[in-house]
Amino acid sequence: MTTEEEFLQAIDECRNIFTKKLTDYGAAWRIMRPESVTDQIFIKANRIRSIELKGVAMVNEGIRPELIGIVNYAIIGLIQLQLGFSDNDDKTKEEVLHLYDHYATEAKNLMLAKNHDYDEAWRSMRPQSYTDLILMKIHRTKEIENNKGKTLISEGIDANYFDMINYAVFGLIQTK
Repeated sequence: MTTEEEFLQAIDECRNIFTKKLTDYGAAWRIMRPESVTDQIFIKANRIRSIELKGVAMVNEGIRPELIGIVNYAIIGLIQLQLGFSDNDDKTKEEVLHLYDHYATEAKNLMLAKNHDYDEAWRSMRPQSYTDLILMKIHRTKEIENNKGKTLISEGIDANYFDMINYAVFGLIQTK
C-alpha cells in the first residue's frame, strides 16, 4: 500500500468511530470551546504516554482507541475554530460529516506534501516519538490559546491540530 492509501484507511477507521458516536450523541461537542478540545486531546495523549511508560493499561482500552480519539478531537477542534462554539447541537449529521471530510482531506494533503519533503522519515521513528510530538503540539497550542491566538512568528492553532492528526495517523499506521 502507498502512504496515501494507508492514511485513508486509518482515517476511514477514525471516521467510522466518529460517525457512530455522532449517531449516538449528536454533535454535543459543539458546546466545547477550542481550549476544552485541546485539553481533551491532552488527556488522550497523556494516557498514551502513561501506558507507554508503565507498560500496562488498567482500563481495558489500549493505545489505538486513544490515537483515534486524537484524530477525531483534532478534527473537532478545526471545526470549532471555523464555526466557533455553540450553546447547542446546531449541525446536522450530514453537515458535520462534510466538515469532517473536508479537514481529513486537508490533513492528508498536508501529510503528502510534508512526506514528500521529509522522504517518509516518520516510518523510521519510534511510536513513542509520535506521542511526544503530539504532546509538544498540545503545549504549543495551549500557549497560543493563552495568548488569545496571537503569535509572532509561529503557525497558528489550526496548524498544530493538523500536525496532531498526522502524527496520530502515523501511530495508527505503525500499530495496525
